[in-house]
Amino acid sequence: MDAAGALARAGEPDDGLNGREREILAFERQWWKYAGAKEQAVKELFDMSATRYYQLLNGLIDKEEALAADPMLVKRLRRLRTVRQRARSARRFGFEPNGVEHR
Repeated sequence: MDAAGALARAGEPDDGLNGREREILAFERQWWKYAGAKEQAVKELFDMSATRYYQLLNGLIDKEEALAADPMLVKRLRRLRTVRQRARSARRFGFEPNGVEHR
């Protein structure tokens, strides 16, 4: 690593995550009360669409470094993702998530 890179990383933990990844994890620790508030904050803070943010988030929570950095948060986000994926699959195949079939 060159001197500029070393200076840029000074003060950052050596956890294998970059600054933006740490910011995303910190952002995800917050709770959002109002629909749309989180998406607006994503646009303002990260200068990206909500779709792109969630793409990055999904990749991030699959990283072992993220799990090591904040295990409770990453496990919670993984569980929520799994629940949403199952619900989408169930709807796609005509089943309600609770096991009731659509007719």
